[in-house]
Amino acid sequence: MKQPKLFILPLLLSATTAIAQQADTLKEELFSFHAQTTVISQNKPKFSVKYSGDNSLLPTKESQTSLTSTFFLGAKLWKGASLFFNPEIAGGSGLTGALGVGDATNGETFRVGDPAPKLYVARFFYRQLFALSDKMVYQQSDQNQLGGKAPEKYLSMTLGKIGIADYFDDNKYSHDPRTQFMAWSLMDNGAWDYPANTRGYTPSMVLEYVTPTNELRYAASLLPKDPNGSDMNWNIAKSISQSIEYTHRYNLINRPGAVRVLGFVSKTHAGSYRESLVQNPTNPDIDQTHKDGRIKYGFTLNAEQELTDFIGCFARAGWNDGKTETWAFTEIDNTLSAGFSFDGIKWSRPDDNFGIAYVNSGLSKPHQDYLKAGGKGFMLGDGYLNYGREQLTELYYSAALSKNIFLTGTYQLLLNPGYNKDRQGPVNIFSFRIHVEI
Repeated sequence: MKQPKLFILPLLLSATTAIAQQADTLKEELFSFHAQTTVISQNKPKFSVKYSGDNSLLPTKESQTSLTSTFFLGAKLWKGASLFFNPEIAGGSGLTGALGVGDATNGETFRVGDPAPKLYVARFFYRQLFALSDKMVYQQSDQNQLGGKAPEKYLSMTLGKIGIADYFDDNKYSHDPRTQFMAWSLMDNGAWDYPANTRGYTPSMVLEYVTPTNELRYAASLLPKDPNGSDMNWNIAKSISQSIEYTHRYNLINRPGAVRVLGFVSKTHAGSYRESLVQNPTNPDIDQTHKDGRIKYGFTLNAEQELTDFIGCFARAGWNDGKTETWAFTEIDNTLSAGFSFDGIKWSRPDDNFGIAYVNSGLSKPHQDYLKAGGKGFMLGDGYLNYGREQLTELYYSAALSKNIFLTGTYQLLLNPGYNKDRQGPVNIFSFRIHVEI
């Protein structure tokens, strides 16, 4: 696919502006401006398969490029209140349009859409913070965060269009595909079918209770009208997703760590894998079983631990019921992942980062049977399935070219793409990423 030449324009604009620095890093901001541009180019050589379907990862040699360019605008309204607005440009594609793999390999690509760059509103939200302590800490100016004093303990309410993963399933070492691991199950827990439109955003209300050691968050979010759709369902009596997460921060032998437990439940006009097989055992179509009131629920565990001044580790585990069709994120019903992150202090490159991680993901038995009978989801569908757990290993090195520009090389080894041993590969994926931020 010919890549749009417009990809280079936002990158050059951000790189030109990246040299600007704030004169006073301790100021109380009334307004904030930040920006980022990320370009990822992925390449894979051909690999051998026994057959392919409509939603299979292409076995031929392939190259794809993606772009996101985001502006983060913020304003203080009154005490504890702020407003944020994020226009964003996105374009390009993942490998095979992000089809044929549960743990898709580029977290910057949306699942379907026009590869031509398009401008849209990513986030637009209001946040109100209520202090629970007189003790104040200083928070640095950052993306969607005003620099200034903030209470150490607080309650907050966020209302508007957001990315729900900005608030839940955080991890110091594995959460940002723009600077860390790229695979979907390394940026977020693959079994969490988190609410989002095609590009990853949704209108939501988020309530937070935060102290230095304990955090509790709850969110109610809209779901798309159709699986992985762009249009949201505003009938909250029939369609809503709820997420709740508890975080405990601690010190282990004077090294910080955190554990997070998350639960979610979504209700919407969805389909059932089992019912689709009953209706048509040889050619099931889950769209024919859509009805109101379908429930999908699951749980995740997420841990991070600093080991030394320059080494950290993380692990995630996740499960969902796997009976109701995947609706918004990715076709993974259970997953385990773990990895290590190394800062470049030991080789005199303190702003560099090196990471290695492994993900092992699976499907529920109803989901397996549906795909084996020739069924299709919005990401998977080889026409048949010789089931095997999907496995991905990722290795990356991020080099700081300056304070604001980072160049990353990534290698991913993918086995059993789409959970299919008849298409086991291995698939070798090589990626180049440039990330600019101000």
